[in-house]
Amino acid sequence: MQRAERNWAGNYTYSAAKVHDPETVEQLQELVRRSTKVRALGTRHSFNAIADSTEALVSLAKFDRVTEVDRSRNTVTIGGGVRYGQLGEHLHREGYALHNLASLPHISVAGACATATHGSGERNGNLATAVAALDLVNADGELVSVARETHGEQFQGMVVGLGALGVITRLTLDVLPTFDVRQDVYEDLSLGQLTANFDAIQASAYSVSLFTDWQEENFNQVWLKRRVIAGETLASASTFFGATAAPGDRHPIRGIAAENCTPQLGIAGAWCDRLPHFRKEFTPSSGEELQSEYFVPREHAVAALRAIMTLGARILPHLLVSEVRTVAADTLWMSPCYRQDCMAIHFTWKRNWPTVRALLPDIEAALEPLGARAHWGKLFTMPSTRVQSLFKRLPDFRDLLQTHDPQGKFRNGFIESHVFATA
Repeated sequence: MQRAERNWAGNYTYSAAKVHDPETVEQLQELVRRSTKVRALGTRHSFNAIADSTEALVSLAKFDRVTEVDRSRNTVTIGGGVRYGQLGEHLHREGYALHNLASLPHISVAGACATATHGSGERNGNLATAVAALDLVNADGELVSVARETHGEQFQGMVVGLGALGVITRLTLDVLPTFDVRQDVYEDLSLGQLTANFDAIQASAYSVSLFTDWQEENFNQVWLKRRVIAGETLASASTFFGATAAPGDRHPIRGIAAENCTPQLGIAGAWCDRLPHFRKEFTPSSGEELQSEYFVPREHAVAALRAIMTLGARILPHLLVSEVRTVAADTLWMSPCYRQDCMAIHFTWKRNWPTVRALLPDIEAALEPLGARAHWGKLFTMPSTRVQSLFKRLPDFRDLLQTHDPQGKFRNGFIESHVFATA
């Protein structure tokens, strides 16, 4: 066992004194059976209390095996502790790929899927949409298997499970043939150009990321990640909707060296080495940051950008960088993109929670008329009643939890507040 201590960012201290690290499913089952409260802890990249437990925390770091790709079904099965960087390398060697990746390859697959974490691209669903099947240890210590093909709507409710259904020991993910990606960065895209050409800009690449500090109606950088088709030549344009091509590699935060970032300047490389923003062999930062993120229905994207830009002067003193991406709709009950295409507005804050906490209500108020939902694993101040009202299938998810964990073994304060509490 090891001490639980704090999350990756250092802003949250876990309640449990110890983290258990079982090596086998049988050991995990026994631990769950004898616990009254237990939660799984991944790579600790959540910024709030969602992963906490008052009694037992379980690390699946030793469940890090990637099995062979099932070439007949186009899937790969992995242990609950596998990280995206490790999985990407394995799949590329085997001639396969995932449909998308998050900005960081260092995070665990199971944790990212359980909280509907996403990559980018208007045709790309969040990372959890790749899940075809999963195994978990339930509240009775039994190993349960569910699959998209056989469990229908129940499966759609279990994939983004917020850690409240059990401890995931294994995931099966859809894969596709490997592909190459080139990454081009442009600087200084005006808000006017972005709002006038939002659809065209988002459709211009497989994945598009927009970085800004919300000043002077300007987006500092545009990162275009485009698939490279064999035999096709993509010219490097000197401008992009008025933005100019960066003459060298860039870090999303101005003034920071780009050595930890994935290669740019149109140099093609494997999907797993271009879709993330940061190289897997480097730690992108020391963790001295806070993060918030809000998902706005795609039809309100322009209104949301303009609303946040009006708060720019208040945001700037507390901000490291902000990123805007699009995410395709999905059918996962607790996903912020459930049955709606979304634009995600991400904030990376300086680590000063009192000042950020004072600012978030105003950001949330500006986005509330547009139906914004918060990322489950990041910092927000929305009342639980507001959060619940935004997820149409939350009552069904609550029933699912009551059925699979009637005593609330996998619940914690976060789940009780945001899923079960009523006004």
